[in-house]
Amino acid sequence: MQGKIVAVCTSKNKGERKQNVGQANLLPGLGLEGDAHAGFQHRQVSLLALESIEKMRHLGLDVHPGDFAENLTTEGLDLPSLPIGTKLKIGEVLLEVSQIGKQCHSRCNIYYQAGDCVMPKEGIFAIVLTGGRVANGDIIEVMEHV
Repeated sequence: MQGKIVAVCTSKNKGERKQNVGQANLLPGLGLEGDAHAGFQHRQVSLLALESIEKMRHLGLDVHPGDFAENLTTEGLDLPSLPIGTKLKIGEVLLEVSQIGKQCHSRCNIYYQAGDCVMPKEGIFAIVLTGGRVANGDIIEVMEHV
């Protein structure tokens, strides 16, 4: 099973939308270089599918990759169905799924605009096992879960 990266997003501060920077380096044990969330234990890299963002667009929101504070926006993968421990290969980069969804302690602006948010249910998190460059258009290969 494979999909592709449609956006590589970073932000300098936590709690803000991320900007699509096109490409960045993933650092082993840390996350996306230059991102405010890098080094956050088991949530080093966040991923959200473009299909999830489209759901929010159908509710009337003007949202884009990075607006849910995800690092990697993907297309063609059912991210929340991937079991914890699944390996994701992006070129030389190797990620391991470490968490599905997240608990939101406070409601974000998206929640107040739409009455819902997809990141807590459909976003996933991963740790960086092998680092390297990732870029828009890169193929993500789901390795068989052992």
